[in-house]
Amino acid sequence: MGRMNVDQYREADKLPLVVVLDNVRSQHNVGAVFRTADAMRIERVVLCGICCCPPNQEIHKTALGAEESVEWQYYKETLDAVKDLQAQGYTVYAVEQAHDSITLEEAAEQMVNGKWSNGKLAVILGHEVFGVQQAVVDNCSQCIEIPQYGTKHSMNVSVTAGIVMYRLASSLRLATKK
Repeated sequence: MGRMNVDQYREADKLPLVVVLDNVRSQHNVGAVFRTADAMRIERVVLCGICCCPPNQEIHKTALGAEESVEWQYYKETLDAVKDLQAQGYTVYAVEQAHDSITLEEAAEQMVNGKWSNGKLAVILGHEVFGVQQAVVDNCSQCIEIPQYGTKHSMNVSVTAGIVMYRLASSLRLATKK
Protein backbone atom coordinates (compact mmCIF):
# COMPACT_ATOMS: atom_id res chain seq x y z
CA MET A 1 0.00 0.00 0.00
CA GLY A 2 3.03 2.28 -0.08
CA ARG A 3 2.86 3.20 3.60
CA MET A 4 5.74 4.81 5.43
CA ASN A 5 7.65 2.98 8.10
CA VAL A 6 8.15 4.63 11.51
CA ASP A 7 11.51 6.17 10.57
CA GLN A 8 10.09 7.64 7.34
CA TYR A 9 7.10 8.99 9.26
CA ARG A 10 9.31 10.69 11.82
CA GLU A 11 11.23 12.42 9.00
CA ALA A 12 8.13 13.43 7.01
CA ASP A 13 6.68 16.94 7.11
CA LYS A 14 3.86 17.27 9.61
CA LEU A 15 0.91 19.61 9.77
CA PRO A 16 1.32 22.41 12.34
CA LEU A 17 -1.49 20.99 14.46
CA VAL A 18 -1.04 19.87 18.06
CA VAL A 19 -3.67 17.88 19.97
CA VAL A 20 -3.67 18.38 23.73
CA LEU A 21 -5.47 15.89 25.98
CA ASP A 22 -6.57 17.45 29.27
CA ASN A 23 -6.94 14.70 31.87
CA VAL A 24 -8.31 12.06 29.50
CA ARG A 25 -8.56 9.03 31.74
CA SER A 26 -9.17 6.19 29.26
CA GLN A 27 -6.00 4.63 27.94
CA HIS A 28 -7.99 3.41 24.93
CA ASN A 29 -9.09 6.96 24.13
CA VAL A 30 -5.47 8.11 24.36
CA GLY A 31 -4.43 5.30 22.02
CA ALA A 32 -7.16 6.16 19.54
CA VAL A 33 -5.99 9.78 19.46
CA PHE A 34 -2.44 8.63 18.69
CA ARG A 35 -3.69 6.44 15.86
CA THR A 36 -5.72 9.25 14.28
CA ALA A 37 -2.86 11.72 14.79
CA ASP A 38 -0.63 9.35 12.83
CA ALA A 39 -3.22 9.00 10.06
CA MET A 40 -3.55 12.80 9.72
CA ARG A 41 0.22 13.32 10.11
CA ILE A 42 -0.16 16.02 12.75
CA GLU A 43 2.79 17.48 14.58
CA ARG A 44 2.35 15.98 18.04
CA VAL A 45 0.10 14.94 20.90
CA VAL A 46 0.44 16.55 24.32
CA LEU A 47 -0.72 14.49 27.29
CA CYS A 48 -1.63 16.30 30.50
CA GLY A 49 -2.61 15.47 34.05
CA ILE A 50 -4.02 11.98 34.58
CA CYS A 51 -3.43 10.91 30.97
CA CYS A 52 -1.30 7.82 30.82
CA CYS A 53 1.81 7.92 28.66
CA PRO A 54 3.54 5.47 26.35
CA PRO A 55 4.87 2.91 26.59
CA ASN A 56 1.63 1.39 27.80
CA GLN A 57 0.00 -1.84 26.66
CA GLU A 58 -3.53 -0.44 26.88
CA ILE A 59 -2.59 2.57 24.74
CA HIS A 60 -0.95 0.21 22.29
CA LYS A 61 -4.19 -1.82 21.92
CA THR A 62 -5.84 1.08 20.12
CA ALA A 63 -2.82 3.02 18.86
CA LEU A 64 -1.40 -0.08 17.14
CA GLY A 65 2.10 1.39 17.16
CA ALA A 66 1.18 5.03 16.41
CA GLU A 67 2.46 5.90 19.87
CA GLU A 68 5.90 5.09 18.47
CA SER A 69 5.58 7.26 15.35
CA VAL A 70 3.76 10.33 16.66
CA GLU A 71 5.81 12.74 18.74
CA TRP A 72 4.37 13.35 22.19
CA GLN A 73 5.00 15.33 25.35
CA TYR A 74 3.69 15.19 28.89
CA TYR A 75 2.78 18.08 31.20
CA LYS A 76 1.53 17.65 34.73
CA GLU A 77 -0.63 20.77 34.32
CA THR A 78 -2.58 21.48 31.15
CA LEU A 79 -2.36 25.22 31.71
CA ASP A 80 1.45 24.97 31.50
CA ALA A 81 1.11 23.24 28.13
CA VAL A 82 -1.24 25.98 26.90
CA LYS A 83 1.16 28.75 27.94
CA ASP A 84 4.12 26.98 26.32
CA LEU A 85 2.20 26.47 23.07
CA GLN A 86 1.13 30.11 23.02
CA ALA A 87 4.75 31.18 23.62
CA GLN A 88 5.68 29.04 20.59
CA GLY A 89 3.19 30.95 18.44
CA TYR A 90 0.28 28.51 18.45
CA THR A 91 -3.31 29.68 18.48
CA VAL A 92 -4.92 27.49 21.13
CA TYR A 93 -8.55 26.46 21.02
CA ALA A 94 -10.55 24.32 23.43
CA VAL A 95 -12.96 21.84 21.89
CA GLU A 96 -15.85 22.50 24.20
CA GLN A 97 -19.47 23.58 24.20
CA ALA A 98 -19.39 27.10 25.54
CA HIS A 99 -20.92 30.54 25.19
CA ASP A 100 -19.51 32.28 22.08
CA SER A 101 -17.95 29.11 20.70
CA ILE A 102 -17.55 28.75 16.96
CA THR A 103 -18.47 25.66 15.02
CA LEU A 104 -15.80 23.38 13.67
CA GLU A 105 -16.84 24.45 10.17
CA GLU A 106 -16.39 28.12 11.05
CA ALA A 107 -12.94 27.36 12.45
CA ALA A 108 -12.02 25.44 9.29
CA GLU A 109 -13.24 28.29 7.07
CA GLN A 110 -11.23 30.83 9.07
CA MET A 111 -8.14 28.71 8.54
CA VAL A 112 -8.64 28.44 4.79
CA ASN A 113 -9.37 32.18 4.52
CA GLY A 114 -6.13 33.10 6.29
CA LYS A 115 -7.58 34.41 9.55
CA TRP A 116 -5.02 32.33 11.46
CA SER A 117 -1.99 34.18 10.20
CA ASN A 118 0.70 31.98 11.73
CA GLY A 119 -0.98 28.73 10.71
CA LYS A 120 0.06 26.99 13.93
CA LEU A 121 -2.90 25.57 15.81
CA ALA A 122 -3.41 23.59 18.99
CA VAL A 123 -6.71 22.06 20.07
CA ILE A 124 -7.49 20.84 23.57
CA LEU A 125 -9.86 17.98 24.29
CA GLY A 126 -10.95 17.24 27.81
CA HIS A 127 -11.85 14.64 30.36
CA GLU A 128 -14.56 12.17 29.32
CA VAL A 129 -17.04 13.44 31.95
CA PHE A 130 -15.89 16.93 32.93
CA GLY A 131 -14.51 18.24 29.63
CA VAL A 132 -11.75 20.83 29.40
CA GLN A 133 -10.96 22.49 32.72
CA GLN A 134 -12.51 25.97 33.01
CA ALA A 135 -9.14 27.59 33.81
CA VAL A 136 -7.79 26.08 30.58
CA VAL A 137 -10.81 27.26 28.57
CA ASP A 138 -10.32 30.75 30.00
CA ASN A 139 -6.77 30.82 28.63
CA CYS A 140 -7.67 29.68 25.11
CA SER A 141 -8.38 31.98 22.17
CA GLN A 142 -11.85 30.53 21.74
CA CYS A 143 -13.85 27.33 21.88
CA ILE A 144 -14.65 25.17 18.91
CA GLU A 145 -17.66 22.89 19.03
CA ILE A 146 -19.16 20.25 16.81
CA PRO A 147 -22.88 20.93 16.36
CA GLN A 148 -24.99 18.00 17.53
CA TYR A 149 -28.57 17.39 16.56
CA GLY A 150 -29.69 14.38 18.57
CA THR A 151 -30.71 13.86 22.17
CA LYS A 152 -27.14 13.65 23.45
CA HIS A 153 -24.96 16.70 23.74
CA SER A 154 -21.60 15.04 23.92
CA MET A 155 -19.52 12.51 22.04
CA ASN A 156 -16.70 10.21 23.03
CA VAL A 157 -13.45 12.17 23.24
CA SER A 158 -11.63 9.96 20.74
CA VAL A 159 -14.49 10.30 18.25
CA THR A 160 -14.47 14.07 18.73
CA ALA A 161 -10.70 14.13 18.31
CA GLY A 162 -10.99 12.19 15.07
CA ILE A 163 -13.59 14.55 13.63
CA VAL A 164 -11.65 17.64 14.69
CA MET A 165 -8.28 16.35 13.48
CA TYR A 166 -9.70 15.32 10.11
CA ARG A 167 -11.51 18.60 9.49
CA LEU A 168 -8.68 20.87 10.61
CA ALA A 169 -6.02 18.79 8.87
CA SER A 170 -8.03 19.06 5.64
CA SER A 171 -8.22 22.83 6.01
CA LEU A 172 -4.53 23.12 6.85
CA ARG A 173 -3.66 21.16 3.73
CA LEU A 174 -5.90 23.40 1.64
CA ALA A 175 -4.58 26.60 3.25
CA THR A 176 -0.97 25.65 2.61
CA LYS A 177 -1.67 25.12 -1.10
CA LYS A 178 -2.49 28.82 -1.51
